[in-house]
Amino acid sequence: MKLGFCLLCSLVAGLLTPAGVLVAQQAGPAAGPLFPTVTYDCLWAAATPQEYHISVTSAGSASYLSRNPEKPPDANGVRDEDYVIEFTMSEPNRRKVFALAEQAKFFDGQFDYTKHAIANTGQKTLSYADSARHFQTTYNWSENAAIDQLTKIFGGISSTVEHGRKLQFLRRFDKLGLEAELKAMESLAQSEDLAEIQIIAPLLESIANDPSVLNIARQRARRLLALGQAQAAGGVKVVH
Repeated sequence: MKLGFCLLCSLVAGLLTPAGVLVAQQAGPAAGPLFPTVTYDCLWAAATPQEYHISVTSAGSASYLSRNPEKPPDANGVRDEDYVIEFTMSEPNRRKVFALAEQAKFFDGQFDYTKHAIANTGQKTLSYADSARHFQTTYNWSENAAIDQLTKIFGGISSTVEHGRKLQFLRRFDKLGLEAELKAMESLAQSEDLAEIQIIAPLLESIANDPSVLNIARQRARRLLALGQAQAAGGVKVVH
């Protein structure tokens, strides 16, 4: 009897040791991300890409994913693969994203405009997560200024990445088409509809230094490069 009682006491004591406490902690809810993280998802079947996802941490590390799940396969039966890149968000935009998230109460609430019907521009979801909080909100359009600015930033990032993909294609298969594409990008940049141009800086630099590309296209690439540098430094956003 004494031996059985001692064994029972040992088991109970083990549960009260730090190791026992650690086991209990591990069995609890999963911990939050290492760094506070903001994510943005956009789903719109009528657009290209039909879906994209952007994630950025407070340390600046970021990722982008886009896909076209409803797009039919090409003549060879091949479907578009998911497009994924990782990048470091510029310091000005990183600070702005997290400041705007705080202004929007870290997306804890309803921000969709419901006063009357408006045009569909895709289902958007903003999420925030840290060690203590995890909130998200879904909307088509919001009159909240912070939500609207975040939508513009993330939409601008997608626009930059997707135009960069097109530049890569034209560089390989249709160099004469580069000028028109770069001209369109300059127009978007003037209206501040391109964000984080520094993501595609290596490609723009390669085009700018390629003697086989039309000189006017090379000049446009240089101007976009300069704009990307200004954006990353928090400077002016106007292309001259």
